Amino acid sequence: MISGSNYYIIVPEVVNVLNLEVTPYSESICSQKLDNIKHQVIGNPAVVELLKDPIMIEDEKADVIMFFSMSNAKEKAKIFVQTGNNIETVWDSLVNILRNYSLINDIDLKWIKVDIVCKIDKLDSAELRDRIRSKNTNFYRKGISFDPKFKVALLEAELNSNKIINYKADELNIERLSKYLRKYREIELVNIPDLIYEFSTISFFVDENYNFYELYTDDLNFGRRKIGTPSKNDIYKIIERSSAYLANNIDQEGKFTYGYFPTFDKIIENYNILRHSGALWSLLISYKITNDPKLLESIRNGIRYLIQDGLVFKDHKTAYILERKANEIKLGGNAIAIILLISYMEDQKSDEYMNLVLCLGNGILELLSMDSGKYYHVLEYPGFVRKAEQRTIYYDGEATFALCKLFGITKDQKWLLAAKTSLDYFIDNNYIKYVDHWVSYSVNEFTKHSPEDKYLEFGLKNVYENIEWIFSRPTTYHIYSELLMQGYEIFNRARRNEPDIPTQLEFDYEKLITAIKYRLSYSLNAFFYPEYAMYFKNPERIVDSFFIRQSSFRVRIDDIQHFLGGLCQYYFHYEDVNSKGLQ
Repeated sequence: MISGSNYYIIVPEVVNVLNLEVTPYSESICSQKLDNIKHQVIGNPAVVELLKDPIMIEDEKADVIMFFSMSNAKEKAKIFVQTGNNIETVWDSLVNILRNYSLINDIDLKWIKVDIVCKIDKLDSAELRDRIRSKNTNFYRKGISFDPKFKVALLEAELNSNKIINYKADELNIERLSKYLRKYREIELVNIPDLIYEFSTISFFVDENYNFYELYTDDLNFGRRKIGTPSKNDIYKIIERSSAYLANNIDQEGKFTYGYFPTFDKIIENYNILRHSGALWSLLISYKITNDPKLLESIRNGIRYLIQDGLVFKDHKTAYILERKANEIKLGGNAIAIILLISYMEDQKSDEYMNLVLCLGNGILELLSMDSGKYYHVLEYPGFVRKAEQRTIYYDGEATFALCKLFGITKDQKWLLAAKTSLDYFIDNNYIKYVDHWVSYSVNEFTKHSPEDKYLEFGLKNVYENIEWIFSRPTTYHIYSELLMQGYEIFNRARRNEPDIPTQLEFDYEKLITAIKYRLSYSLNAFFYPEYAMYFKNPERIVDSFFIRQSSFRVRIDDIQHFLGGLCQYYFHYEDVNSKGLQ
């Protein structure tokens, strides 16, 4: 047992690795990965600079402090830390520890992450509380050591992935901290000391294919691979991987696994048929890019489930999508189903669901006041009686978008007139204040058919009056990229049809382009790259998905839908957005 003033380390039984039967394959995998990255890490300019000017701790030059994290993709990463006055010695020591551990435990080593401490701040409990308080939930992006020698030290990813920080109380959760240290570090923490050591790291990652990545070190991007300005191929790969992840989470009957809370590897048991349709729509858009036949198979299975489980008729001309668990009919349920089914028919050049979308459209019309342009949101089933006038503002934009899609496929003016009536209501009631991507979708679709000044101007205002807000958000809120990309299409339509409108509004095109690129790049912080997924309980279950950091890293089908939606639209317009000047 090794003791400190606030901890003791439980030393496990020593195993003589010399007596183990070592397979050449497992030995070579571990050695090759480590040999491949050693010179790249030690020779990295930031590391070289750090060694020239070592960090200080308690008025003394600190040793080299290095972490190795290893994962087989099936279990939470195992972390080792070593210190010393020579980086080569520290590296070799960690290599020996890592090799021995992987051999003793027969680990199929896939991912390795290296962290080198580059900055240390000594904080008392009040200072730590202030720093946590200044951050959104799960946005504290520093590691913490509980002693100056880093015998008990946790990386940022360990702290957040295990809910060790209580963001409501602005303090560490001693119960979760102790449990984690005991189970994964074989350390018994007696108490949290009065002084702790907050640290930052320079970090690197090597994947199962020996690809080496340097990771971002700034707070907002911290811990993910540096790729600079994403290329079109970078965007393609994310779309390909994330859409495949979503498609693989549909079972044989066409129902999604709704989502996960990855800290505890907990399945989200709830279900939402509206989000079911939306997730299928994002797969359909992704299919236009990747042409992956597995996506199309999943889409068809998902549509079959939607119809079999969700469809109910009020009469032979009026249909609704039912949320069976709540016995509710939601305006948005009809809307997203229409958008999905029409988009599918357009892609497949068929009229398979034409009668169905007309009946669902009639359901929307029953919930729209043609006098005021206002929608009613929720009916009770059975009986189709009115239950809730207002549920979420998003239903309105979804419904108007669906009406525009109906006009596009039928050319029946009743759909366009209904859409116009609702848009007038949006304008009169300042829907710009909601920063709603579905409003942008609806205006964009409407002005494809009727590019009137009033609606083009409204669509542009929905972008530029919200652009500062969108820029300033520290979260990866997924709908912003969709809102901006729909605004980009509206701008180009206005410029072609009514070129005076953008000028009169003093619309800043360059700012729009900057915002699009920024939000798109920033959204990649929500992609579960393996270098972050490896710190959760079941990495292979979440890798290649998207998560919501501030919501306990939640992975849910609608989250993936919206991230994919923004990425796909950016992909379609990649050349124009990244060209110089207006095209």
